[in-house]
Amino acid sequence: MTQDSEIKTQKSSSRTRHTRLLSLDVFRGITVAAMILVNDPGDWTHIYPLLEHSKWNGCTPTDLIFPFFLFIVGVSIVYSMKRKAANPANHPAMLFSAFRRGAILILISLGIQLILHPGFDHLRFPGVLQRIGVVFFICAVLYIKTSQRTRDWLFALILIGYYVIMTFMPVPDTGVASLLPQTNMGAWIDRTVFSTNHLWIESHTWDPEGLLGTLPAIATGLFGIRVGSWLKRKEPDEGVKVSWMFTYGVLAVVLGLIWDLFFPINKALWTSSFVLYTGGWATIALAFSYWLIDVQGYRGLTSFFLPFGANAITAYVLSDFVPHYINKIKIGGSSIYQILFEPFFTPYNASLISAVAITLLIWVLMWILYLRKIIIKV
Repeated sequence: MTQDSEIKTQKSSSRTRHTRLLSLDVFRGITVAAMILVNDPGDWTHIYPLLEHSKWNGCTPTDLIFPFFLFIVGVSIVYSMKRKAANPANHPAMLFSAFRRGAILILISLGIQLILHPGFDHLRFPGVLQRIGVVFFICAVLYIKTSQRTRDWLFALILIGYYVIMTFMPVPDTGVASLLPQTNMGAWIDRTVFSTNHLWIESHTWDPEGLLGTLPAIATGLFGIRVGSWLKRKEPDEGVKVSWMFTYGVLAVVLGLIWDLFFPINKALWTSSFVLYTGGWATIALAFSYWLIDVQGYRGLTSFFLPFGANAITAYVLSDFVPHYINKIKIGGSSIYQILFEPFFTPYNASLISAVAITLLIWVLMWILYLRKIIIKV
């Protein structure tokens, strides 16, 4: 055996021994950093165009962030549960742990709202952390108790079933099917279950993280499980894994664009075309990260994003608290934003630079935790 082949064998053995993907942690960190950046503009009336969500149909770079995170949830389930899930004796404890984690995420979101905006009258019941909690729990249950073939069938049934519900079933209060914000089936279900007092504060008539839309969001998690299961396999060479991931990713994007012709790509509705389109891009992004970081060994920018990836939920929670309390600081009657950013930049640039500053501030806090090897788990 030559020296080069010995080195390659040693690298391969090292990768086999480590069950944690550095590229996945980096990918998660990038996603969380982007999530904080778009959630905390300095001025909500001057959001930098690239950080805007699509008005309704369509998909901007910002619209990719949340589905990327749910996709990562699915991949992470495989890497954290595969060994234990192989033994049925572990299943009861694993299911309880998954339920506990999902419930804690929901309670954290409700707790944040009550701390920042006391009162139950307009407490928003759906939300980002709520959807993450539900998707994680259901995907974990499906991973523990079903085969990949079953999950593939469920994935297809969810996407097709959701398409049928949204485009063919008449909405009870209008008598026709609709894909408009206030008159679609999901909006009607949310108003019926939660009442208008407990929906998205910008609307009170529909919610972008509503109940029915959580169904295709589960499919996004299953998409991640499928890719994670492929990555976790020992048989294929890394090059084969990456090639197939790129192929699957491109195919999903193309199928999403085709479906978009009659079931528009839409984040707020989390349409089936949106699941395929964003899942495809997430697969392509992870394939690129995996090849660059885990296979080729490039570590250039990993150190910046790893603190976000290690404490993703903590960073997200702080992105609610830090800006809220910074905005309460007044110096001479002016806010920090009005003093440090507004006078020196155009409105859109001031809003962007403020968002970057908040993201960097939270990164510093995460870096301190990372240096001390403190991982806050839920």
